[in-house]
Amino acid sequence: MGVTEISEYVIVGDVKGAGEWTRKALGEGMDALTIVNKGLIPGMDVVGEKFKNFEYYLPEMLISARVMKAAMALINPLLAGLEGVNVGKAVIGTVQGDIHDIGKNLVGMMLGGAGFEVIDLGTDVAADAYLKAVEESGAQLLCLSALLTTTMTEMGTVIKLLDDAGIKQNVKTMVGGAPVTQRFASEIGADGFATDAGSAVDEAKTLLSIAAS
Repeated sequence: MGVTEISEYVIVGDVKGAGEWTRKALGEGMDALTIVNKGLIPGMDVVGEKFKNFEYYLPEMLISARVMKAAMALINPLLAGLEGVNVGKAVIGTVQGDIHDIGKNLVGMMLGGAGFEVIDLGTDVAADAYLKAVEESGAQLLCLSALLTTTMTEMGTVIKLLDDAGIKQNVKTMVGGAPVTQRFASEIGADGFATDAGSAVDEAKTLLSIAAS
């Protein structure tokens, strides 16, 4: 059985097929890390591209994420302690004063599908909570989301706090949300900007110099 089969299950959103294939592959001795890196992540990469190109929409993306989650539930116990499972750690949240989370959740899901360990702080997150999370986790990436023009300025507050604490150079910051633009991202000192979840993964890999799969 070829590892590309699990990629196809992710792409078409076949939860049952993915579960059966994963159990069989593991039972036959296929390496768990190979399944993740050569099968699941490439499958989610395709889903991300389809989403960016308007070939897939939110329902299809969520179904593919469910497939990935189901397969990972079987694989995770075998990955404990192994190196190379995650490509990096990402802290993500919606800034203080804003409770919108659909975009944030999509980005978190796509980053997880790309191999990141995602630490989701939720919505209405205070600036110092981001600082604490980055310091404690050693995350290489911080993703800030805002949907309101009245809250997007809070992104600048977070980035300034990182700078004042002397850790801004240790973590790449990426911002996004309906009112956010590349110009605004540059003005507040963010390292990256993305317009959608698929683009966010590409931008994250670029910021961290991670080769595309």
